[in-house]
Amino acid sequence: MGVRVLVIGTISLCLVPGIDRAEAQTASGESEVLPAIEVVAPPTSARPAARPARGSTAPRATRNVRRVYVYPTAPTPTARSGMDVDKVPAAINAVGAGQIARTDSLNIADALQQRVPGIVLSDSTGNPFMPDVQFRGFVASPVSGTPQGLAVYQNGMRINEAFGDTVNWDLIPTAAIRSVTVVTNNPAFGLNALGGAVNVLMKDGFNYQGAEINTMGGSFGRIQSSAQYGKQIDNFSVYGALEGVRDNGYRNFSESAIRRFYGDVGYRTDGSEFHLNVGVAKNNFGAAAAVPVELLQRYWGATYTTPQTTDNRVAYANLTGKVEVTPTWTIEGSARVRAFRQKTVDGNPTETAPCDADPMLLCFNEDNTTPGAPANGLNGVQLANPFPADSVLGQIDRTTTRSTTTGATLQATNTDQLFEHNNQFMVGASFDSGVTRFGASAELGTIGSNYVVSGSGIFLGRSGEPVSIGPVSLRATNRYTGLYALDTFDVTDAFSVSGGGRFNYANIVLQDLIGTDLNGNHTFSRFNPMIGGTYKITPGLTAYAGYSEANRAPTPLELACADPSRPCIAAAFLIADPPLKQVVSRTIEAGFRGTKELNIGTLGWKVGAFRATNADDILAIPSPDLQGFGYFQNVGSTRRQGIEAQVNLTSKTLQLYASYALVDARFLDPLTLNSHSPFADADGNIQVLPGNRIPAIPRNRVKVGIDYSVTDAFKVGGDALFVGSQYFVGDESNQAARLPGYSVFNVHASYQINKTFQLYARVDNILDHRYAVYGTFFETGDVPNFTNGGQDFTDARSVSPARPRAFYAGLKATF
Repeated sequence: MGVRVLVIGTISLCLVPGIDRAEAQTASGESEVLPAIEVVAPPTSARPAARPARGSTAPRATRNVRRVYVYPTAPTPTARSGMDVDKVPAAINAVGAGQIARTDSLNIADALQQRVPGIVLSDSTGNPFMPDVQFRGFVASPVSGTPQGLAVYQNGMRINEAFGDTVNWDLIPTAAIRSVTVVTNNPAFGLNALGGAVNVLMKDGFNYQGAEINTMGGSFGRIQSSAQYGKQIDNFSVYGALEGVRDNGYRNFSESAIRRFYGDVGYRTDGSEFHLNVGVAKNNFGAAAAVPVELLQRYWGATYTTPQTTDNRVAYANLTGKVEVTPTWTIEGSARVRAFRQKTVDGNPTETAPCDADPMLLCFNEDNTTPGAPANGLNGVQLANPFPADSVLGQIDRTTTRSTTTGATLQATNTDQLFEHNNQFMVGASFDSGVTRFGASAELGTIGSNYVVSGSGIFLGRSGEPVSIGPVSLRATNRYTGLYALDTFDVTDAFSVSGGGRFNYANIVLQDLIGTDLNGNHTFSRFNPMIGGTYKITPGLTAYAGYSEANRAPTPLELACADPSRPCIAAAFLIADPPLKQVVSRTIEAGFRGTKELNIGTLGWKVGAFRATNADDILAIPSPDLQGFGYFQNVGSTRRQGIEAQVNLTSKTLQLYASYALVDARFLDPLTLNSHSPFADADGNIQVLPGNRIPAIPRNRVKVGIDYSVTDAFKVGGDALFVGSQYFVGDESNQAARLPGYSVFNVHASYQINKTFQLYARVDNILDHRYAVYGTFFETGDVPNFTNGGQDFTDARSVSPARPRAFYAGLKATF
């Protein structure tokens, strides 16, 4: 048998702040925060040590086997791929199954916000299961029209949706997650990884064995349950997880229903491993969105123009495999298919009104000074006005998105020594193809005093010139190809250098199924390099530094809505447009991390700084003419920079963590932007100067948490989140007062009745602090303030209120 040496070294999990020693111990129902592999110790001489033959029964001690925790270096599906965490030239951000479980939430975003310093959640939808996850000022959002900046993978399968690169966090089966890492300084994760990538690895029957049933209920009609089971039978394994959530929501019309299943069948030998994992989900949400502050001051659960609902469905299958071809060459790959369907219903104000010249007819985009264009029906004929004279008109916008994506990844890893130094080389290729059918329509209706839009059965056709609205039927095809290579070379035992890059090629074809306006064929390509290094100053202290580049091709949604003279309602009405440029991000980061044994436990810490500069950044700009409409525009250069610090203390009875992140996000070029800000000029424009802060990105984030074992059975804990102020969306010129910062405190406790049953409870927002997590502006004259006698609104601010105090209790059974 040949010889095998892996370029990895011994490291304590406590090197990674937020990862406690308890999580490193494999137990039924729990796994390591980072995937673990067993390897033969590197040789002390120039020649590698011989590796025992496969199937050897030699005692562990004579084989000198160590457990090494690895960090992902590419979006591969197997947990054993990656690099020793101490050789990663970037910040380490990892969340494990145990840490996810401690949140008592079936929403993975909650654990990410709690444990990763640079992550904070925003809530532009008004539903906690559909959050915007923001990392270092870059966003992965389920909201179409949000410029996306993070790539997200589940077991190597890209789950950014094909049409708008959106991320539907509700579709990820949370109980089935083994670990989540937020990867930076690595272009191997492909398109859209401007701020980094979120890499989700799932459980299987080899790393999870046993069964668990978990049910919790409490405030706002919340009831949630999950069940999971895993078993290994010789060389085979099976795993399955089933989840369900019902929640009435803390605001009117904000109910949620989640149903998810995930399953995995695996087979492995000493030198190979194969898995087939499948999943389905069917989720329904009421998305209450932002509400005028004048309504919120009267009632915390208020909404503005409903219905607003989202129906998400997904089904996928992912076949993965890994084979050790030789002792130093490993081949792994995956093939996947994913079908996604989304339907949205959105009640809005309308620009359709009785014509001034003839109130018996309807006109579009008419005001007191400018005559409107005819509001046409689907047959192209101007619509008669069937509504009573005192009606407040609105419209119900509906969209349907059906995407089918297929893809494959193939990667080879080599661990041969280079010039008698340890070296790890990786080369790979990926291809993803997505076909989307998108449709949109607008039904006219009336808005009642409760702000509910009631449909009339009358649908708008193509109306207005040059600002136009009309139904859409579009076919979009995405083809993304990537070639990447990375190498890590040990210059000395303490100093390692990494380098490589990825070439991305994106082809996006748009086919208008109604006319020809939306037809287009767009191609984007770029090579993104990476270089970095780590130096182990002492056994408990490591320094790292790295530089990388990434690019994001405009999505089909953005490409089809980039003309300011012909704006679109977000993800609904797409108009022919000029082309957009791709976004290119250049990031540099550096820092230190370490671990130290103290009398009271193990101390782990890290501190680092980063700077990411985007060229040709894309921003969603509101239309000055149509409320709720907008377009996408390249806005020149932007910069996001800051520092991240984290510390954790772990002992048998105590787990304590704290982190701080500063994110300074600014425009670097002067801009003239449309805005509904009260400081906009007569043309609806604001002037953005270099140095103005980017809205919706809070500058400061502080996180603290503690868990204490009063006895072996009884545990108590709590956590706190402090988030600084942020500018309202639409206030890119930084003239209006900022959305205030907020703090929220949560407490929890658990009691282990016996080996099988555990009781637990939690109180979220225990001080019942009323705060908002997102703010924007709206057109105050579009709909009357019915709570104030039908007068016009006087305050243009609109915010998303956070959840009030909530109580929950549950029972967990582990077998």
